[in-house]
Amino acid sequence: MATLRLDKLVAEAAGVPRTEARKLILKGQVQLDGEICRAIDRKVDPTTVELCCGGAALSHQANVYLMLYKPKGVVSASRDGRDETVVDLVQGTYPRRELFPAGRLDKTSTGFVLLTDDGTFAHQILAPRRHVSKEYFVELDTPLTQQMIDGFAEGVTLADGEKMMPAGLFAVEGEPNSARVVLRQGVYHQIKRMFGVFDAGVNELHRSAIGEVRLDESLLPGQFRELTAQEVEVLRSATAGK
Repeated sequence: MATLRLDKLVAEAAGVPRTEARKLILKGQVQLDGEICRAIDRKVDPTTVELCCGGAALSHQANVYLMLYKPKGVVSASRDGRDETVVDLVQGTYPRRELFPAGRLDKTSTGFVLLTDDGTFAHQILAPRRHVSKEYFVELDTPLTQQMIDGFAEGVTLADGEKMMPAGLFAVEGEPNSARVVLRQGVYHQIKRMFGVFDAGVNELHRSAIGEVRLDESLLPGQFRELTAQEVEVLRSATAGK
């Protein structure tokens, strides 16, 4: 792992502002491997050092990986001058983390959004050549047809001429206007544009899974939890060797 400045490390480990972390360091409240350190800009490897503040041991979590149930009306962005963002929903719990969504959902869509501060991990999940699948449930304004299913399987050509990769489209038993979609790429408004080729409108869109990790059924819209170590590893494994 890369080294961190001591003030940043203390701020993240103690959950305090960087200015407060600097005050603690300068007051001699911070110890590294049992010795007081007052150098706020000292480079520290969090994985090898024993960090204490005020006599209490602190542990540092290198990165955060969150599963958020995005509600309608919230935008998939870190900051927005007008609307509430997915990061706004978690900022109170992780005030010192520079979190961002690894992938997006439309403002009117709901479901699983992955938030992290691990840029490498996010890139692996999003890189087109990795092809990590994402599952969605949609509600259409017209019944699903075999023509749509076959068209998705072959790869839909959008109205602007862009060719999409083959995608899975599956009927939902007993619900003629509902469908399950599995994509392996991410294009702006992709699902809505793909159904538009068949003159079908999407009334509701909900992301239920990223790779083999499914949205926790116990979460309500706006709620979130950290991914388990196993879930993180499942997502990492989905990108390995691709």
